Amino acid sequence: MPQELNDLERRRREELQHLRELGVNPYPYSFDKTHDSTAILSTFTDETAENFKNVAVAGRIMAIRRMGKASFCHIQDAQGRIQVYLRTGDIPNYDDFKLYDIGDIVGVKGYVFRTKVGEISVHATELVMLCKSLSPIPIAKEVEDEAGNKTMYDAFQDKELRYRQRYTDLVVNPQVREVFVKRSRIISTMRRYFDERGWLEVETPVLQPLYGGASARPFITHHNTLDMELYLRIADELYLKRLIVGGFEGVYEISKDFRNEGMDRTHNPEFTMMEIYVAYKDVYWMMEMVENLLETITREVHGGTEITVGEQQISMKAPFRRVTMLDAIKEHTGKDLRGVSLEEAKAIAKELHVDIDGKTSVGAIIGEIFGTKAEPNLIQPTYVIDHPLEVSPLAKTHRSDPSVTERFELFINGAEFGNAYSELNDPIDQRERLEAQSRQRAGGDEEAMTLDEDFLHALEIGMPPTAGLGIGIDRLVMLLTNQDSIRDVLFFPQMRRLE
Repeated sequence: MPQELNDLERRRREELQHLRELGVNPYPYSFDKTHDSTAILSTFTDETAENFKNVAVAGRIMAIRRMGKASFCHIQDAQGRIQVYLRTGDIPNYDDFKLYDIGDIVGVKGYVFRTKVGEISVHATELVMLCKSLSPIPIAKEVEDEAGNKTMYDAFQDKELRYRQRYTDLVVNPQVREVFVKRSRIISTMRRYFDERGWLEVETPVLQPLYGGASARPFITHHNTLDMELYLRIADELYLKRLIVGGFEGVYEISKDFRNEGMDRTHNPEFTMMEIYVAYKDVYWMMEMVENLLETITREVHGGTEITVGEQQISMKAPFRRVTMLDAIKEHTGKDLRGVSLEEAKAIAKELHVDIDGKTSVGAIIGEIFGTKAEPNLIQPTYVIDHPLEVSPLAKTHRSDPSVTERFELFINGAEFGNAYSELNDPIDQRERLEAQSRQRAGGDEEAMTLDEDFLHALEIGMPPTAGLGIGIDRLVMLLTNQDSIRDVLFFPQMRRLE
């Protein structure tokens, strides 16, 4: 079907054609910049003006003010905005400027000066069209009343449209860029922290013949040449452990994982996970490493350890609080679940109005009660330790309590941010636990783990004592940029198809 154009779009195409008739290439190949907006605005003074006699800047036109023989416009580059002054006689193609629109990308050569009202600007001696914009961008209008109160109109704030058109969002809401700049700094700081300690960044398969390492439903695809089903990975764990078996003593991966589950403000079907495994360490060592890592990242991004998340003030300074899962439940419900039977656990869940549909073990019910009644109250960074055996099939049994495992989950602001184990390396115990998972799966639990014979064979070759950790990168970015939804920290979140 032919594209239907509105009046503004038709006018821009007419301008495009007119430019071409004038011999202008509206889509040239390159432009040599010498400065960005911030470099000029932060270093130009009347004393340094000689250093700015020949500058070349480029960016998108965000505002135009035409005044007959002279005009002003503001252009926006990756760093910010700067004003450009254009005057007839100073540039040979001044008359062409009437064919330029907000949204066009231009190159400007000239010199820097200060206007009569004191605004640092570029006086253009050359103007080059770099990209003619054929679709208008939304531009907010700020109106100030007599009392000085400012009101914004036509701001591009429709959340769903911003997610679908992230490119437009980044153009007209430049503050959004800062979230993604911080995201990059968070990841690079984490990577540097690991690299400085000698741990190796590796890559493991995204397409897997079996999926494992977490309790989740996978995405399924089909490989035509091999004529077999493959799965998008739900976790990196089992492959990274194979590398520890192979002799590496510290490996990590920052990767995309995929889970075919529901979507909400903290879940997207495609997400970024960091997993790390370090030989000869246990979960208690891992707790110290993680709190030091997160304090380091917070200092890098915020310059300190205190952050604001919504209405909460949170301290990311180590050490973090540690509490057992049962103690956390008792603290927030008054119920002591130590040594309870299955029927007693069910009765307590019913009394607390906790939905345990499909939960068939005491450990699973304890986990559900914790998640419903205790987890939302964990605002300051807290390690919840000693998880039930039934819900931790890849973690070692606790060295002093066989009913729980050496595992922690890190909670901040009522949400989980990390999961770590003293990794189970007893192949016989691991087989029994995965077989139990298989029985749960056969009983209808679609999120129960699969039994991976090759992984079990790797454990039979022998894996040293190992500490393992997974951290959800997207949630960490949400925390450190004070964003309420995972969609606000993903450039292109998954969206429902438009009809």
